Amino acid sequence: MGRRNQSVTISHVAADAGVSLQTVSRVINNEPNVRPEMKARVQASIEKLHYVPSIAAQRMSGSRSYLILVINDRERTISEWRARRGADWVDQMLLGGMLTSAEHGYRMIFELVDTHNDHVERELSGTIAALQPDGIILTPPHSENPLITNLLDQRNIPFARIGSLTPGSGFAIHMGDSGSAAQATQHLIGLGHKRIGFIAGAPDYNLSHWRVDGWRQAMAQAGLSDADLCVQGDFSYESGREAATALLNLTPAPTAIIASNDQMALATLDIANERNLLVPQDLSLISFDNTPVVRFTTPQLTAIDQPIAATFSKAVELLIHQATSPSEQPYLVPGSLVERASTAPPKS
Repeated sequence: MGRRNQSVTISHVAADAGVSLQTVSRVINNEPNVRPEMKARVQASIEKLHYVPSIAAQRMSGSRSYLILVINDRERTISEWRARRGADWVDQMLLGGMLTSAEHGYRMIFELVDTHNDHVERELSGTIAALQPDGIILTPPHSENPLITNLLDQRNIPFARIGSLTPGSGFAIHMGDSGSAAQATQHLIGLGHKRIGFIAGAPDYNLSHWRVDGWRQAMAQAGLSDADLCVQGDFSYESGREAATALLNLTPAPTAIIASNDQMALATLDIANERNLLVPQDLSLISFDNTPVVRFTTPQLTAIDQPIAATFSKAVELLIHQATSPSEQPYLVPGSLVERASTAPPKS
């Protein structure tokens, strides 16, 4: 009978197979220059003993830690968790990143860092020293923070920058926010809307500006004015209520609104209901993100689907395989428009 999983170590496998610890490590890490018969012997011992390779065992090769670290914004993440608002950015991040990491024998670790903290370099340095990750994925706004990117660059740590178009070190990956906003706007224009309001996201996120740019470009290409039709939000439900109120107080009011995330779209839907405006008969509404909650509203919301899982999967692949030229053209994982019941032609 084999040993219980938790008591089996790489030493037991080496002893059972009659090989060195280094040989077992090379087999576990799928490294070259291991004779087929030796590899078969080690794998037979692994199966016999029901051995599960640990990170410590994989690190024996000395060249890799087999860890991918994801850095997310602390303040906003904790705020969303405490409010239990149902945003699934983190869920989709873990889905795409963890599954892809596991396929390659890696583990993905998720950490929260305050990008506005004056001690962000010290905080991140401590995390790096403790974990020694093979690569780091930065999410907005960390992906645009020079304190962080310069630190990683100086330490020669490979990193991916999610939601970034800025030239520089690391792998820049974006979801085509400008094009997605233009697509949402063109959809509404195609339905006959001419007064299309836009609720922008937090200004410290570059993607917020890209989405505004896409909306403006689509409006300009259609010969439509965007004057006074863009109101600043910060991705929160409360800011969405304020922005929607400001837009609907305009004369004439917009016949359609695009919100830069689902929380602000839900706020807009609530303001419309409080004003006895029917969606989409009186007001068409499009959201960004396409989190599960937009399928449970009345009506269900048309939304730009953000391919978060696919984007993080791409980031993991780039870090593991170390693409040759990380500072070239940013990688694009495009979003798409999911049409539901919240958009319709305006009243004639």
